Amino acid sequence: MTHTLKHSLRTVVEATGHQIRKTDVYSSQKLRYRRLFSLLDLNLILDVGANAGQFATLCRTIGYRGNILSFEPSSTSFQKLLAAASSDPHWTVAGIALGSTTGETEINVSADSFCSSILPMLDSHLSAAPSSGYLHKEKVSIRRLDDVLPPPAFTSKALLKLDVQGFELQVLTGAPRILSQALAVQLEMSLLPLYQGETLMPEMSATMCNHGFQLWDLEPSFRDPATGRLLQVDGIFVRSSAIA
Repeated sequence: MTHTLKHSLRTVVEATGHQIRKTDVYSSQKLRYRRLFSLLDLNLILDVGANAGQFATLCRTIGYRGNILSFEPSSTSFQKLLAAASSDPHWTVAGIALGSTTGETEINVSADSFCSSILPMLDSHLSAAPSSGYLHKEKVSIRRLDDVLPPPAFTSKALLKLDVQGFELQVLTGAPRILSQALAVQLEMSLLPLYQGETLMPEMSATMCNHGFQLWDLEPSFRDPATGRLLQVDGIFVRSSAIA
């Protein structure tokens, strides 16, 4: 294809609000995941805050065939998660919340299930996503991650993924053992307070560094559509010894 034709095609496509880009590590999140998973030779994904199983499904689409253990406390999302995992013998799901304690708690269920959280939502979040307001509360069981993992998990090459809307530090506090063994951790981190009591990106990054991880990648995840301001990112941290 000539340069002139490529330019003309790109111009026509961009006029529709889309882009044509070469698939490489700059443009493809899937390719970045595939290379990281291969580099670390992962054989376990711990999917905390699984919602309907979107992250686990992504892992499967990039060729990951190892074990997946997903956690989702919201009853409606958990039913969707069960359906998504039903035909996959290496994908196990649990309908509980994870944190630093054991017992019972309440989760605030959002109209946008991705935004449900144990923590109260702040006006800064609602102003950026008015349709994300809470609908009701659900009582859910809460456990420490270290207490519910099967013993083989602690010797696996694991990636721990947390998407719990501001509750990440509490989950990590209840998982010191797996945190000391995991090869990578993916965290959703806020750049300004969106949930009451959450720990923001600078402190979360420092916590991960203190546990022996280096920041590997950042992926924008939530913006204010009116201003374009970036509000949340997904940060991937990799154990320093694994990439030395």
